[in-house]
Amino acid sequence: MMRSLYAGVSGMRSNQMMMDVIGDNIANVNSSGYKASRVVFQDTLSQVLKDGSAGNGTNVGSTNPTQVGLGVHVTAVDAIQTQGAIQNTGRPTDLAIQGSGAFTMLLGTDTMYTRAGSFSPDETNHLVDPSGAMLQGWPADSTGAIPSTAPTDLAPLVIPPTDPNDPTAQLRSFAIGNDGKLNAVYSNGSSLCVGQIAIATFANPAGLTARGDGHFTAGSASGVAQYVVAGTAGSGSLAAGALEMSNVDLAQEFTNMMIAQRAFQANSKVITSSDEMLTELVNLKR
Repeated sequence: MMRSLYAGVSGMRSNQMMMDVIGDNIANVNSSGYKASRVVFQDTLSQVLKDGSAGNGTNVGSTNPTQVGLGVHVTAVDAIQTQGAIQNTGRPTDLAIQGSGAFTMLLGTDTMYTRAGSFSPDETNHLVDPSGAMLQGWPADSTGAIPSTAPTDLAPLVIPPTDPNDPTAQLRSFAIGNDGKLNAVYSNGSSLCVGQIAIATFANPAGLTARGDGHFTAGSASGVAQYVVAGTAGSGSLAAGALEMSNVDLAQEFTNMMIAQRAFQANSKVITSSDEMLTELVNLKR
């Protein structure tokens, strides 16, 4: 059979994958914290019809090898780790990271990471995301000090409903600073830091594995999470009352869609033309 048939099939398959990725990007254009993906193509193994040869340096020159490519394949689908636009929401528990890093979440026994900062207090005053995962950080002591920022001391953050030093004083309000500190105000007039949000940074954020609901898990490609205070050690700062929107560029996605569509059509034309040539060959015996 003609090699062009298989090359055309590989081209159609690869461009279908590109269209799948584009469709997913467009579908998540309004998903907070979403990072767009891109497809990376590479050629497949080439068939060597004739090896190259070296010249003798006097009266015979070298010759190049004769090679025919066998098509294309998708070698990677990469996440584009650029900053998404920051959109103000007015909700004090919405958080956006301006820069690198991710929120650390606890879902059951699993540690997850996310850029989607839509949090709200649950019935126990833990800060949770829409899937029920708990925001993690370092709890403060009764004096408002953060005793430790060690990774082993991470815990789900809770806003005490009463003043730890005065159980009769009820929680009136709370605010989150750009450094991730949770500050609570109680009915007795006291203002107290009750916790510090932990920001996780990775050597290779694109190596995180997506788990749905905006969550990711660390793996060998991403490296081990380093937990830091927001705005330190190269991590981003926090913006309260705002969310990071997706970084999907619709104009670029529509352009990529047209490219994928035309490439798919061109590869299908290769198959059609190859089939017509084979038909002509078969008809030679008539």
